[in-house]
Amino acid sequence: MMGTVNFTEKFKRDAVAQVTERGYPVKEVSERLDVSTHSLCAWKHKHAHDGMLSPIEFERQQKLNNQGV
Repeated sequence: MMGTVNFTEKFKRDAVAQVTERGYPVKEVSERLDVSTHSLCAWKHKHAHDGMLSPIEFERQQKLNNQGV
């Protein structure tokens, strides 16, 4: 992709959901959406740490926390 593109928050969250909820590899999603793996990883990190986890990811985190992991 050439130049700078400003993706919407919805696009970013949907892209992250493909990795975190549907289990697709970051590389596959980034290639399919024509987004750098760096950007996708950054969005994933941001959404995981801004208190905006998806319901499924939140549930996974809760289970891990309850197991003492």
